[in-house]
Parts: sequence; structure tokens; C-alpha cells
Amino acid sequence: MKLTDIKKLYSQKQDFQNTEVEVGGWVRSVRDNKNFGFIDLNDGTCFKGVQVIFTPENCKNYDEIAKLNAGSSIRCVGTFVLTPENKQPFEIKAKNVEIISKTGIDYPLQKKGHSLEFLREQAYLRPRTNLFNAVFRVRSEVAFAIHSFFKKEGFVYTHTPILTGADCEGGSDVFRVTTHNFFDKEKMKNATPENDFFGKKVFLTPTGQLEGEALALAFSRIYTFGPTFRAENSNTTRHASEFWMIEPEMAFYDLKDNMELIEKMVKYLIQYMFENCPDELEFFNSFVDKDLKERLNHVLVSEFVRLPYTKAIEILEKVNDRFEYKVSWGIDLQSEHERYLTEQVYKKPVFLTDFPRDFKAFYMRLNEDKKTVAACDLLVPNIGEIVGGSQREERLDTLLEQIKFHNLKEKDYEWYINLRKYGGVVHSGFGLGFERILMYLTGISNIRDVEIFPRTPKNCEY
Repeated sequence: MKLTDIKKLYSQKQDFQNTEVEVGGWVRSVRDNKNFGFIDLNDGTCFKGVQVIFTPENCKNYDEIAKLNAGSSIRCVGTFVLTPENKQPFEIKAKNVEIISKTGIDYPLQKKGHSLEFLREQAYLRPRTNLFNAVFRVRSEVAFAIHSFFKKEGFVYTHTPILTGADCEGGSDVFRVTTHNFFDKEKMKNATPENDFFGKKVFLTPTGQLEGEALALAFSRIYTFGPTFRAENSNTTRHASEFWMIEPEMAFYDLKDNMELIEKMVKYLIQYMFENCPDELEFFNSFVDKDLKERLNHVLVSEFVRLPYTKAIEILEKVNDRFEYKVSWGIDLQSEHERYLTEQVYKKPVFLTDFPRDFKAFYMRLNEDKKTVAACDLLVPNIGEIVGGSQREERLDTLLEQIKFHNLKEKDYEWYINLRKYGGVVHSGFGLGFERILMYLTGISNIRDVEIFPRTPKNCEY
């Protein structure tokens, strides 16, 4: 008999009434009283599991089943019975339980209530817990929703290189890629970028934006969705060394158009989650963040605030005493400042715009005041920044000035500069941190807990 997904049992339960089914999965718990027992079984096809009832009459290996530990794997054949009067809508009355693999008492997840820190040390097993089963299922659904959104908006999905010869952010910490053998001191005496594999310095990309701009000037609207890397030694709840980014680039879009698209996308993802992940959302609302559903619903009906950086500074300076990092014009805002604006002042998402050029990237369009650039960060309650975007500098002379201002080398960006010579137009784009939007949608407060196998400083296990 072919296995039936537990997800299918839930979606078509009326069709299975009193029929024989076979399910397979992993034991969450076993209870017995010598006359009959209960198995909580989950196969990973949906958040919910199924209750299997086994008896000595139907299962000759009753005693062996009753001693199963959490994490053991089984296949079960039994009768599907609807139980609308009980907590669970149905159960399976086992006729046969085949034990595939038994875990011992050393199974790390024997008990419930493990801390998130402990579960991070068991990253290869934590998807079997309720929390991470829900988180990673939502991760899958939201990834699909992102593709659906951009498909509806007429975007072309493209793939930009993971290896790059240009540090797009201009000074951000990046991972160097090399074939030089650092363990051979003798050979390293003559090691140079010129005699390395690519004949130049090459990095793991911190962004696919530059290549994305080239594609946008051919297809009008494109997006990338892939892994990016930052070598910052940041041990915070919001930073990881490897993370995924969604990076659209749009020809003929100015900053206003850019923000409208960002707002539309965020609301689409929230609505998609409500419609496609109701069980997981209910779980998060009950056990992770009791205000989650209310907050997400509020976002759906709110118009995002547009707040110039200069005005934000004026607001924050009035309450400077409450901050660890004092505010003044020209500083890069900290998380505490961002959260104050979104949680205390406006109580909804805020687009912070028109930042000082000094701490923003060279490719952002210089405003008429020559002091600020046409950039936007989307700040959300409980997280801070989740999206960073800008109108790109399309004017050749100003782009060259920006490159010089940021102490970069023109030769490293020759092809990028040429885009302004060969049919350049007004264009914009943004980067959405996939893990950060997942944090916002689930209420999870640490980026390590929305990444399947986190990569952070001093941590690259599995």
C-alpha cells in the first residue's frame, strides 16, 4: 500500500472515513496503559500530526511499540476514523505498526521545552520540533509567495553570480575566495591575486544588485533571490554571515515608485501567510508572540509612513536621553532609534528616506542638496530595518563623482559605469532580507532561528 500524506488526510478527511490507510513518519510521543496506547505521529507534510491508537489485540509487538522514544520512525496501517467530538478531528486505529528505526535514550530531543540556544546546537534535529517545523514550513511558503508576487507584477526572475570581483557596498566586509594554500607557508610567499585562480581579487557576493541593474536595462523589471554573504563580525540577533536576499531592479522607476512596490510586496506576503499558513500563524500567535496576528493585520490596513531622515533626527533628538546611542544629524541610526520611530511614534511601518550620502553606497542617486541621497529603508516594529532601497544614480558625471567621493576605483566598476553610457535611464531597486521578513512574519526574535543551518561568526556546523 502506498503511504498517504497526513496533509491529505486533513484536507480530504471525509473521503477517508472508515477506509484503510497507511502513514509513515516520526514519533513525537507515545503513551500507553497496557490495554491501549497512543502515538503522536508527524510525517512533515503539514504542521499537524495524527493520533494513532494501538492495542495488544491488533499489534503483536505492542510492548515494543509502547517503549518507543521520540524521534523513532514507523509505518502504520490502520482504519481512518473521524472523531469530531474529540480534540483531534480524526484518528487511525492501527492494525499493524512497523518499527523502522528506534532512537535510544541519548536522542537529544527526548524532553519538551528545550531552550532555543540548545536547539541551535542540534540544528540537524530541530526541524522535528513544533516551533521549527512551523518556521521552516513558513520559510518555504513565503519563498513561493515572493516568486508569485513578482510573476504577477511582470518581473523576470534571474540568477546573478555568487562569485564577484566587485564589492558593491564599497568597504563592507566580504569573504575572499582563493585557491591559494594558506597551510603551505612556502607557497604563500609568492601568493598574489594575480596568480590566483581568477587572476584578481574575488569575493563571495554581498549583493547581486550591480548585475541586476544590467539586466533591468534589458528586461525593464527583474529580481534575484539567492544567497549573499557578509563577513562582518556581528554577533547580534539580526545579523548572519550567510543569508538570502530578494533584489529587484526596475527601469523607469523613481524612489516613489520603488516604495510603492515595496509596500505592495510586504502586504502581499502578509496576506499570503494568513491564507496559506493559518495553523502555523496560530501557533506563533499562541506560543511566540501573542500580538503577532493583530500587528500583521494592522499593517495590512495601514499606509506606510514616508519620513525623511532629517525630520526623523528632529523627532529623535527631542527624546535623546532615552537612547544609549545619542542622535545627531549625520549618524547612521541604530536599531533602538528605528524601533522607537515604528513602535512609539507611528506604531506601523515607516519608510525612512533621503539619508546623508556619507554612510550610504556610491550607487545611490545624489539629491539636489548634494548632502543626501534618494534612498529608503523600510523599518518595521519589533525588528527595525527589513528592506533597503534607493533610486540608482543614472547620471554619468554624478556617478563618477560618487565613486571618487567614496574612495573607490573607477576601473573596478568600468562595466557598471558603461551602463550609463549605453542607454541608461532612471531606475531603482531594493534588497529585502529574506530572514528578516521571516522574523517579522513569525514573531521570531533571532535570525538564527529562521535560518535552517545558521552561519554566524565562529559557527559553521553541519
